[in-house]
Amino acid sequence: MTIPATAHFCWIGPDLPWAYGFAVLSCARQGGLARVILHHTDDLAPTPVLAALRAAPGVELRRIAPAAALAPAESALNRPGALTALYQRMPSPAIKSDILRTAILFTEGGLYLDTDTLTLAPLTPLLHTAQFIGTESIIWPHFVRVSRNPLLLARYGALDLARKACRLLPQGWRAFRLVERFCFPGINGAVMGAAPGTALFARALTAMLDMPPLRQSEPNALGPDLLQTLTEQAAPGEITIHPPALFYPLPPEISQHWFRPTRRVRLAAMLPPKTRLVHWYASVRSKPYVAEITPAFVRAHAATQPYSALVLRALPDL
Repeated sequence: MTIPATAHFCWIGPDLPWAYGFAVLSCARQGGLARVILHHTDDLAPTPVLAALRAAPGVELRRIAPAAALAPAESALNRPGALTALYQRMPSPAIKSDILRTAILFTEGGLYLDTDTLTLAPLTPLLHTAQFIGTESIIWPHFVRVSRNPLLLARYGALDLARKACRLLPQGWRAFRLVERFCFPGINGAVMGAAPGTALFARALTAMLDMPPLRQSEPNALGPDLLQTLTEQAAPGEITIHPPALFYPLPPEISQHWFRPTRRVRLAAMLPPKTRLVHWYASVRSKPYVAEITPAFVRAHAATQPYSALVLRALPDL
């Protein structure tokens, strides 16, 4: 089986800032895919972002009702209404998105991308497998967070201190390259792909439904923590697991350097040769930056801010 040449994005809410619109536009421009679909649960506000998406070749805006979008997966799993009930109970858009993305990949197949990504190179080489997912370099995987082993906690605590220093230091992303080898290669579902009906995503949906209710609503429980467990349990060769360089060249916290001003942007040094897209972590200290990003801001700051340079590399005609 191969993965369909379709990219799926999910958006919950009416307001779509430019930073997230750039994710869809860059995928349509650079990804080399046949279709790029933005699934949105609300009517999108009539903004310049929406106009740009409507005008972009290959972009499809698909207004969805969550219950209808989840129904095909519920039918395939013989769990009528279960995913919809879980979706409605979840307290945050991030957790709701974990459910939607998994159901869409299971029923339709294709690539799923978070909206805090920028596509820089064709994604078609990723399609020649049944299912794939990527890893990021993290400090606190679930098995460490719940551990009582003092040596393990001390090891990762020291790594955390080193990461904090690298986040704060100018050009600290360079120093972090020396530390990164000691981090845990954790599964991240911000970029993943599957042929329709693959077993991994069927197991993921079933595990979501069977998880204790208190655990379901915990951050990362239906996302990275669950995907980590399932990939560790997968049969050899069942899923292709890509290294951090492909999608996560700067890991959490260190990713703040995408937005910090610098005298001279050095994208060639920040991006490993294998990088095909950049996940810049909207959940990690980036909210103040997202609010000010527009095409004009990007053009004005491309020489001094790595994020703006990335956008112009992905969308040179912006």
